[in-house]
Amino acid sequence: MNLEQLQNKLVSVARKNPPSDQVPYAFEKRIMARLKTRTVDVWAFWSRSLWRSALACLIAVSAVGIWSAAPIQKADSDNLSEDFENAVFASFDQHAEDTW
Repeated sequence: MNLEQLQNKLVSVARKNPPSDQVPYAFEKRIMARLKTRTVDVWAFWSRSLWRSALACLIAVSAVGIWSAAPIQKADSDNLSEDFENAVFASFDQHAEDTW
């Protein structure tokens, strides 16, 4: 069947049967009563949120684990702690000489 013909048939049937403007009797009261009887379970909400985030945390932990287990390329010096200390205190040494 042609899609245009099907669409025209559906539109013509829909135009022949317009939606009603009437609302069922006491519809608002039934909805409000149902909303009042619902209770919010905080623990269920909390547990659902934790389970949803568990996959993202697992991926992050795996990525960090793989990154930390990867071999580190050595720089010119063998002592990484010495390089770190020199980098941290480099600006401190310059300012100490300028202020005194």
